[in-house]
Order: sequence, then C-alpha cells, then structure tokens
Amino acid sequence: MKQENISLTRKVPVVAVRGSVVFPHTDTLISFGRSKSVLAVNSAFQEDRVIAIFTQKDPRTADPDESDLFEIGTIATITQMMQTDGEIHALIRGQARIQLKEIVAHEPYLIGKINEINEVKEDTPQVKAVINKLSEQFKKAINLGKQVEVTTVMKIISGQVEPVELVDQVASLLEIKTAERQVLLETLSLKKRAVKVLELITKEINVLDLEKTISSKTQKRFEDQMRKAMLREKKRTIEQELGEDEDGEISSEEIAEYKQKIKEAGMPEEVKKRAEKELKRLSQMSPHNPEGAYLRNYLDWLVDMPWSRVTPNNVSLKKAAKILADRHYGMDKAKERIVEFLAVMKLREEREKKMKGKDKSQAQPTILCFIGPPGVGKTSIGKSIAEALNRKFVRVSLGGIRDEAEIRGHRRTYVGALPGRIVQGIKNAGTKNPVFMLDEIDKIGIDFRGDPSSALLEALDPEQNREFSDHYLEVPFDLSEVMFIATGNVLDTIPPALKDRMEIITFPGYTEEEKFNIAKNFLLPKQLKLHSLEGRKITFEKTALKEIVNRYTREAGVRDLERNLASILRKIARVVAEKKKFVKDIKFSDVHKYLGPQKFSSLIAEKKDEIGMSTGLAVTAVGGEILFIEVALMPGKGRLTLTGQLGEVMQESAKAAFTWAKSHFEELKLKDDFALNMDVHIHVPEGAVPKDGPSAGTAIATALVSALTKTPVRRDTGMTGEITLRGRVLEIGGVKEKVIAGHRAGLKTIILPKDNKKDLNDIPKAVRDDIKFVFAENVEDVLKVALKKA
Repeated sequence: MKQENISLTRKVPVVAVRGSVVFPHTDTLISFGRSKSVLAVNSAFQEDRVIAIFTQKDPRTADPDESDLFEIGTIATITQMMQTDGEIHALIRGQARIQLKEIVAHEPYLIGKINEINEVKEDTPQVKAVINKLSEQFKKAINLGKQVEVTTVMKIISGQVEPVELVDQVASLLEIKTAERQVLLETLSLKKRAVKVLELITKEINVLDLEKTISSKTQKRFEDQMRKAMLREKKRTIEQELGEDEDGEISSEEIAEYKQKIKEAGMPEEVKKRAEKELKRLSQMSPHNPEGAYLRNYLDWLVDMPWSRVTPNNVSLKKAAKILADRHYGMDKAKERIVEFLAVMKLREEREKKMKGKDKSQAQPTILCFIGPPGVGKTSIGKSIAEALNRKFVRVSLGGIRDEAEIRGHRRTYVGALPGRIVQGIKNAGTKNPVFMLDEIDKIGIDFRGDPSSALLEALDPEQNREFSDHYLEVPFDLSEVMFIATGNVLDTIPPALKDRMEIITFPGYTEEEKFNIAKNFLLPKQLKLHSLEGRKITFEKTALKEIVNRYTREAGVRDLERNLASILRKIARVVAEKKKFVKDIKFSDVHKYLGPQKFSSLIAEKKDEIGMSTGLAVTAVGGEILFIEVALMPGKGRLTLTGQLGEVMQESAKAAFTWAKSHFEELKLKDDFALNMDVHIHVPEGAVPKDGPSAGTAIATALVSALTKTPVRRDTGMTGEITLRGRVLEIGGVKEKVIAGHRAGLKTIILPKDNKKDLNDIPKAVRDDIKFVFAENVEDVLKVALKKA
C-alpha cells in the first residue's frame, strides 16, 4: 500500500458486520443487534455520527476481536437511525476506505485506531474507456430487469457521478458473495477495481439475458396453450349450436371411418361387438384424455387384422415338386412330407367342391419342425414351401427371447404395449393362412419374465390355436389355417410338451458329393449373380470345387463353402473392375492362389496306429464329428482320472469300461491285481468343448484295453455304442450324422451296435459304398475289429 494514499490516524467506534460489505459513496441500511454494536452506533450518533465498519472473516464469531476483522473497511456517517426492541436500524453513508491499525478499547464497545485511505484520481484514456463501458453495461442490466432503486439508477444514468463513485455504486449492487465484495473493497487502484466490476456485471448480464430468454419462451408457450384452449372451447360451442358433435369429444368423420373399417374387416361377431364397444368409449372421451391415443391404436390393430382374408390355395403337386427340386438338393424326406401335405390339401378342396360346401371339414393345422445343423437349408426350404403353396411367408426369430410377452403380447395397461410376435407377423402378412416360420425354436430362454416356450404351446396346439388369445388384442384369433414351421439345431433343449405338438423332420449334414453338387448347381450361380459376374462365363473345374469342399471346409452345412466361393469371386471382380485380364476357368491350382494354404487335410483321422488312442463318433449341434479318446497309464493306487469337460453320463461310461476291463483281466491276459498299482487317465481332446452322452462307451473301452495290453488301435476304424458292465453294446442315435462325419474324416471301417443295422437305410449310398460296417453285439466283437491283433 502506498504511503501517500494514507491520511492522519484517528480513533473512532468500530462495528463488525456479518455477511455484508459497506462501500464508500453508497447508502446502506444495516440492522445492529449485538450489544457492543448497539452501544457503538448510539455513541457515534450522539457525537459526530462517524463510525468505522469492518466485515468479519467468519460470520459465526459472536464477539469478534481485531484478528477476526478484515484489515480494510469503510468509514461511514450515520444519516438516520431508528431503535426498536434491542435492535437499531441505521441508514449509513459510506465515506472512504480505511485501514485498521489496532483496537485500543474493547469495552463498552470496540474503539479502533484507523488510517483513512485517500482515493487517487486516475484520469487516463484507459480508465475513461472502462468507466464508459461499465456505465453502458449497467444500463443494459437495468433494461434486462435488474432490481435497483430508482434514485440510484437516475443518479448513475445522469452521468453526474465521479468515476470512483460510479465504480463503488455498481460494485455494491452486484449479486456476488461477501468474499468477492471484500476483494473489490480492498482493490485500491481505480482502474483495477473498475475492470473487476466490469467483468462481474458482464457475467450477471449473461445470466439475466438467459433468464429473460427462458421467461419469454415460457410465456409464449403458455400464451399458445391458452389460445388453443380458448379456440377449442369456441369450436365446441359452435358445433353444439349447429347440432354437430353434441358430446363435443371426437369428430363424427373419424367415428364414421372406424365404423366403416369395422364393417369391412370381416370380424367374427364376438370381436365385432368388442370393437364397437371400444369405439363407443372413444366417441365419449375428451380429446385431452391420453387414453384416447391407446384406444385408437387398439382399434387400428383390430381393423387391420386379416380376420377373413385368406390366400387362395392354388395347389399343383407338379409345380410344388419342381420348386422344391430346383431350389434344394437332397432332403428327400422333407420334400416327400411336404408334397404329401399338399396332396391332402388338394384332395380336401376337391371334396369340398364336390359336396358344394355341405360337408366342409375343418383343416387340421400342420406344424412341422426342421431339426439339423446350421447351413443345411432349413430356413430357405420354408420360403420354398410358401412359394409352392402360393402363400405369404412370415419369419420370426425366437433366438434369445426370454419374455413371454414377446409371444403373447403385453397388456394394454402398459405404456407402449404391442401384440406378440405371432399376431404382428399375421398382420404384416395381411392374410390368415401364411406359412409362418418360427426360427431357432431351440434357443428360447427362460427367466423371471416367464417361459416363452410355454406360451407357444397354445399357438402350436391344433386343438387350441383356433382361438389363440393375445394379451393385447384380448379377443380370440384363429390360427388353424396357418402352416407353422419351426426350425432348430438340437432337440434336447426343446421342452417335451412343445416337441410333442410338432412333427419332427431331421435334416442331416451333407456328404462331400452333395456339397459338390450344391456348390455347382446352386451356390456358384447365386454368387456369380451377387458379384455381377454372371455374364463373364466364369466356370470352376470339378477338381477345383472338390478341393474347396475337401480342403477348405469342414462343416455339416454349406455356409463356409459359400463364403469360400464368394472370396474367390471377389478377387476376380476386383481384376475385372480394374480392366485387367482375368481367369475365366478356375482350375485346381488356382484355388490355392485365391484361398491360400489348405485349411484341412484330406484325412483328419490319425496318421498311424496308436496305442491307447481310439476314434469315436459323436453328434453336435452343427452335425456329426469324430472325437479321439486318449488313455495314459502310470504307477499309482488304482485311481481313474477323467478330463476334457466330460458330462456325468460320459464319466459313467468311462467307469463302466474300466470296471469291464478289470473284471475280464484273464481274457486280456492281465494280472488280477493290475489295477492296484496303476493310475488310469482318460482324456478327450478339445477340453474347452463340453461333451456328454453314453455313445462313446465302445471307444473308451477300446482305448483302455489298447493301453493295458499295449496293442495298437487301427487308425482308420471308428466306433460308437453304449456299453454295459457285462460288455453288451447297446443301440444309440444319430447314426447318419456320425457315419457321414466318419466318412468325411477318412475312416474306412465303422463299428456300430447290432441294433442300429436298420439305420443304414438313411445313409447315402455313396457313403455306404465307401465304408465297411461291422455290427457288434458285445465289447469282444468291437475289440476283434478295432485292435491290430486279438
């Protein structure tokens, strides 16, 4: 602080104030309630009316001392004073800034020694510019609605105040915290103080401007609402005077339109009564009632449903058989069942025509379920069925659905309620007899929101679906004319009650020969068209396609095969687009250039005969697979260790095989106590993949006996079958998929249970001709063939 700014020292009464700051050149009304403050103000008013005012650092201090007060305060004159019960209300005029030197007396009130700080006039162009801008901003704040006394406003706007006075006046009117006010009071330089005040009032103006904008928008919105409400009332009054819309709730045109739609929808009588009842409710409802929108949505769904609209059944067995043959290779059983269904439909129609509708029998709903690995054409054959029947096709994916409301809809009481997937599909089809595909039915989940598979029971039950009830529609809908087709990869996850309502048609994996024909006749023409290469005369040699099938894919379906063909054609398309010379005839040698090294060997069975390793056959969600059973022996105490994520049933098969080996030690030429000093470890590779089922029993027993007798297992021999403790080999399922997988892996001999001999008819002839089948009745029959020497 500069010494020349300070005048002579004097002693005056000191008053501490809380939560406020008194600025020089301003009038402030302050109430004093503490005893020392009241005595100090009374004493000063009776003498020269001069008092020193300092702000407390902590407003919670009841009896402040010198250390509790800020050093810079204001010396002021008491212009008016009024005393009430224990309090004094005084109008104080700030005179100048002061510095507190020390408190010289504490009783009966504070008396302090102060130095008065003289204002230094700064008359520079920069100060004038800031002052002018401050005056301008203050006027702007007043125009935006800042609350200030009229006398103060007139005084500042008139321009009759000095710059020092203007800055302090504006500072005292700012809506800022006490600490910020004290900082402004302690800023002795006029220029610095003016700049700070200008910054603060600019911020305040921004807030005021935003408040005004919000207030203006709110006011406008309110006025618009009032105007619309008034116009509605006028309109209602006019309509009542004209005798139109006596209830004044909904336009007669809308009611008439709904009545016409209800009449034309061809609803059953029960549904029609429900629609008319809801329409009557709507006509009596206020337009402001939010339930009106829900009722309109409900009525729209009712009138849009195809209650009586059907697609004519132009059944032609010859045309249907041709469509199925042209679009799909193999799948003879599925095609045969579909053509049988069409034949029954054709005969029924002919009978009805002959009887002229006198003895019209109800159509028995057809619910098929296609089960097979991915990529074998389950979904695409559904589209072909719809085309063969000349019906609309609807597909709904059920994979991952966990909420029962997805099937049966939500109650109308919920916001955003909609009918279930089945009703939505029927509405979108626009006909009540579409072909309706329920895709991935085996992947429906169950949680706290209900069981969607149980909700499907009504839809897929021929005796119940004539009156299918959706929670949203709340009226029965006839699904008996819908042809439902469900698809899935495995039967195990489908609940028995649901499985019982469907006719299961199994889609096996394709053989290599079938894949070759599918690639040649279906996939290649499709991909040439998709890549805009159909007119370029691009062909694949037979050896090239065989190489892709055998060495670049290992799957039950043909999706990976299609991706490989697309990969080759993309590379050719790029060359064509670059106007370069391209290969038109894809040869065997070109395949490696386009697809890189071979991904699979031609034989994935073992390369040589191994001791303690056998080849089993299994069925998975993606078709048949081969699996290897490995057995290791080591010194120990007769423990049996099983690894490879084996399920309980498979573990029991391993224990049964071990027990059989121990009980037949003489036949196997083993010591009677061989198991006491030996630990056996049975492992099935690909440990991350869970495995279960009893059909690996023969393979486990073979690998175990091989390890115990040090006899190699034939590498080209695969086996499947459940075993008992007495060594019997029991019947298993999935023979076709297992045999195809074994053929794909290069096995030459497959050992099957004797009771599975009947299943050979399902295996393609090309596969049967390549493989030697051995039918075993007991474990000894298996070992004679599987082991290199008896």
